[in-house]
Amino acid sequence: MMKSQDVVVLLKLASLEDGEQENGQQPAHHGVAMGEDPYSVRGLETALGISKTEVSASIKRSLSSGIAVKDRKTGRPRVNRRQFLEFIVHGLRFVFPVKPGAMQRGLPTAFAAPILRESLHSAGSLISVWPYARGREMGQAIEPLFKTVPEAAEKDERLYAYLALVDAIRLGNPREANLATSLLTERLA
Repeated sequence: MMKSQDVVVLLKLASLEDGEQENGQQPAHHGVAMGEDPYSVRGLETALGISKTEVSASIKRSLSSGIAVKDRKTGRPRVNRRQFLEFIVHGLRFVFPVKPGAMQRGLPTAFAAPILRESLHSAGSLISVWPYARGREMGQAIEPLFKTVPEAAEKDERLYAYLALVDAIRLGNPREANLATSLLTERLA
């Protein structure tokens, strides 16, 4: 059975893969100490703030469901992007629903995050934020997929973009969800 942190781990793996493609096969080290394999359980723990035990269990669940596969050359887990995208677009908001909460200080997400902020202008709408003590924006609280998401997003812009797009889909507002789906499809394709 999938847990919400599985989505966070998979999005981090996708972010690392994207970084490799951009940097010519050198893994991106967002949030990980130099010399440490960012794909290792320890590297993912450091980057995401999710315990090694949970990261390991998450990868096992994702491999058994087919949303992740082992790379034949490296043995690293890789995101099965087509199936993962299908799950996010068609199932995520039902499995991990979200309801905007009280006003709180936090890190902008969904249409208020940098990835969508310039594309969508909602007159008078409250922004959505992940509650976060170091956040600078006030908005309606949105519970992140995992409690350490704000810290992980601060360390990795690509991961932040993925998480914000996923939240726009989770919130289920048609205009935002359609744009987020389109942008996520471009990134995960």
